[in-house]
Amino acid sequence: MLFDEIKIRDLRIRNRIVVSPMCQYSAQDGHTTDWHLVHLGKFAQGGAGVVFVEATAVEKRGRITHGDTGIWEDAHIPGLRRIAQFVKSQGAVPAVQLAHAGRKASMARPWYGNGPLTKEDAERGDAAWSIVAPTEAPIGDGWLKPRPLQKGDLDNVKKAFVSAVRRAHGAGFEIVELHSAHGYLLHTFLSPLTNTRTDEYGGSLDNRMRFPLEVASAVREEWPKGKPLFVRVSSIDDVEGGWSVEDTIVFAKKLKSVGVDVIDCSSGGIMGSATAATKMLLPRVPGFQLPFSEKIRKEADIATMAVGLILTPQQAEEALQSGRADLIAIGREALYDPNWPAHAAAALGADPEFKRWPEQYGWWLTRRESLLRKLGVR
Repeated sequence: MLFDEIKIRDLRIRNRIVVSPMCQYSAQDGHTTDWHLVHLGKFAQGGAGVVFVEATAVEKRGRITHGDTGIWEDAHIPGLRRIAQFVKSQGAVPAVQLAHAGRKASMARPWYGNGPLTKEDAERGDAAWSIVAPTEAPIGDGWLKPRPLQKGDLDNVKKAFVSAVRRAHGAGFEIVELHSAHGYLLHTFLSPLTNTRTDEYGGSLDNRMRFPLEVASAVREEWPKGKPLFVRVSSIDDVEGGWSVEDTIVFAKKLKSVGVDVIDCSSGGIMGSATAATKMLLPRVPGFQLPFSEKIRKEADIATMAVGLILTPQQAEEALQSGRADLIAIGREALYDPNWPAHAAAALGADPEFKRWPEQYGWWLTRRESLLRKLGVR
């Protein structure tokens, strides 16, 4: 099943393997560079069905760091288009994750401390900026205090997402995903730990879901009907008193009703920095988030994407065969082995003739294989 084609709306995807969005913190004022082209292009060459551009900020103030990719202005389109065109030329589907970091914005890049921006960061050109969130509560001591979003602000953020969708379409992407996980803006509206508002956007579950659902609905209306819309969620906050998988099931049903096609099932991140959340209760073992994907898929009756320590082709295949997910996302495994999909096809016997490799590689690899057989190595 890992190498079965899947059709979502009008889009046909050559297999079930998705390369997750992975921040590189290497953009220049939101613009992608040759690094992003080569980084993402490798995954398309390596045989993935879908390749995601990292969390891409819909507003300049919504970046995590100064190095985040952006889609808040039309000037970002050409660089993104170059990536989408190359990914598509290799037979993969180009996708982009649209994000707003909320109170996790204005941070240092991971290799500069992964914390609040300091005087040293400012001296290298990475000065802090003002941030927004549902309330004024910061991530923790020593972190910037956000400005609470007012009703007019919410309309502007929603418009920023809609404008980003228009740009994503113009750049040639076939899938957009809304980032509603890991303690970023939309997630902080959902979680009772971070949303203590007393207006119609806070309090009850319905009220806390209101703004993320308004964004999803507005994005779906702007995004072409034939193109899929994904939403990444933290299936649980993994903090006592936080967002639960039962809440996610309710949310997923609502998302499906406004036209969302796939729920990307992650977890955690409501506390702590962007790439290093606080200690979690959920043990980190291979496939540790598969139970969420399975439960949401069955109880919300919506397609899901599983992510998180899916390491081997056999593990991915078993997850699909047992109905635990419709798509399998790999992240750091793809960094370790950009050809993971092609190697998975070989391991599962799905590509004995190297036809899933680029022809520039496959031609040589068939001859290498023939020689190895003659030598008795195979």
